[in-house]
Amino acid sequence: MKYMILIYNDATKEPAFGTPEFDAMMGDYFAANEKMKADDVLRGGEGLQGIDTATSLRITGGKVETMDGPFAETREYLGGYYVIEVDDLDKALEYAALIPSAKFGTIEVRPLMNFDPAG
Repeated sequence: MKYMILIYNDATKEPAFGTPEFDAMMGDYFAANEKMKADDVLRGGEGLQGIDTATSLRITGGKVETMDGPFAETREYLGGYYVIEVDDLDKALEYAALIPSAKFGTIEVRPLMNFDPAG
C-alpha cells in the first residue's frame, strides 16, 4: 500500500538556515532518504518552497478566486512530502519517525487512494 508522509514545520521551532542545528537536521533528512531508498520503499518526495511562494485557489459561484499564500492560518506549514510503499500503517509510521521535522513539527501519514479497478 502507498502512503503519503506530509511534513508540517513550525517556523518558530525549526533550526535556522546556516546554523549547525540546521546542518544536522539536513544530515538526518539525507539519512532518512538513504534508508528509504535502501529499503526500496521510496516512491517519490520533495521539499516545497516557502509559503511566500504559495497561491491558493477556490471557485465561488463559478468564479475562480486566487489568494497569495496558503489558505489555512496556522503556525505549521506544509514543507514537503514523501510517498512510500509498505505493507501497512505500522511500517509507514516507522519510516515517518525517521523524519527530523517530527522534533519540531507534525508528520501526517495517510494512505493513498487507489482508483485502479485492477487493484
